[in-house]
Amino acid sequence: MDDIVKAALAKWPNVPHCVGWLGLDARGNWYMRDDRCQRSGPFAAEPGEAVVASKGSLLKHDKLIDFIHRNCAADEAGQWFFQNGPQRVYLELEATPFIWRLQPDGRVLAHSGQDAGEVRQSLLDELGRLYLVTALGMGLVHTSDMALAADAVEQGRWTPEPVQAAELPAAWGFVRSPQRRQAGAAAPWLAAGAD
Repeated sequence: MDDIVKAALAKWPNVPHCVGWLGLDARGNWYMRDDRCQRSGPFAAEPGEAVVASKGSLLKHDKLIDFIHRNCAADEAGQWFFQNGPQRVYLELEATPFIWRLQPDGRVLAHSGQDAGEVRQSLLDELGRLYLVTALGMGLVHTSDMALAADAVEQGRWTPEPVQAAELPAAWGFVRSPQRRQAGAAAPWLAAGAD
């Protein structure tokens, strides 16, 4: 975490948290979600859910994205957040907390550029999506890297085990949508007057 963020936390320790404003998609892209976007629908549909997702605006500012990457963590409940100065901004995840980018030399990097370390387990869901459990955590392999993933499987480095996508958060201790969790049945896109 950046020193400036630690200093802001010490100076203003009681700033309320926010949910629903920032999302990470299945390709490692960040999206900003304003009030209107949040009222229009969730960041991502849950498996088997018939609702239209409302991602928001794609972030393109490299320095802001790097700042987000350096200041992300998970709380004790498995909810991922970005510590934006004194304010904790809980993240909406389309898939998993990490999106893996496979490298030709066999390394696995997170969407943030962090080295994932050793691959401990590989999983394949009902839709053919590949997940890796690494020293850094659980994540989804980027769709553009499936040829490299196939090479790793063919070489016997990974042996994917079957998994149901809906079971991943409970099994690996992460929350896809803190906004849904905190809102419960009163999801913002179900509120009266949604645009």
